[in-house]
Amino acid sequence: MRTEVVSEPGAPDRPNEDFAGVGLPASGQGGCLIVLDGVTPPRDGTGCLHSVPWFTARLGGALTELTVSRGDLTLREILEQAIGRTAAAHRDTCDLSHPRTPQATVVLSRWSEEAVEFLVLSDSALLLRSPDGTVTPVLDDRLDRVPRASLASDAIADATVRNREGGFFTAAADPTVAARAVTGTVPRAEVRALAALTDGATRWTEKFRAGDWTALLDVVAKEGARALVDRVRELEAADREARVFLRRSKTHDDATVVYAEL
Repeated sequence: MRTEVVSEPGAPDRPNEDFAGVGLPASGQGGCLIVLDGVTPPRDGTGCLHSVPWFTARLGGALTELTVSRGDLTLREILEQAIGRTAAAHRDTCDLSHPRTPQATVVLSRWSEEAVEFLVLSDSALLLRSPDGTVTPVLDDRLDRVPRASLASDAIADATVRNREGGFFTAAADPTVAARAVTGTVPRAEVRALAALTDGATRWTEKFRAGDWTALLDVVAKEGARALVDRVRELEAADREARVFLRRSKTHDDATVVYAEL
């Protein structure tokens, strides 16, 4: 089995808000991968004493432990319990009802000798490659379907579409959001490799249109996860002045790639 993890902050003077992890149980018969993309907080605060990296570290740690040790739980149940644990860690000190309480997108996958399970919540991505080379993206596209006017400002988004019916969902302080995740299971024999990526890495395909999902996974498999992040940085730098592709997005975003060949 080959695994590779690369996670790079968008700027050297700003903490990386992503979380990346690979879990390989002692049995050697399965494993898991986890990627979280922490949501950058607004300038006027989140009602929380803790940073987004604190939150993603707590949530990512809980997800890793539960995914490896609790094979009896579904991935939705694992996410539900992990959110609950993390919320309990700061409920007494923070306002968890604040719409911008620390939160993150989630990609979670677990494999055994028989099956590959997956869960995606919000706009990070999971790519599955079959033995014949076909690449299937697993996406939660609800954010893409939100009317652009609803995202005109943080205040509008928070009041109308963030973690609301008809909008989009992230892992924050409400464990029931786990039921909103995109989930599925495929036979292990149908998956040769998989990759989880935050939207800072999927920019190569989704914003810059430098190649489709198959081409993106080819870069990771043949040149390494670092090569994909380097290509994204080059495209970001070239677009800095024109802002043709990035528009209102950050010039550089945290970029994380977790890759596994089964």
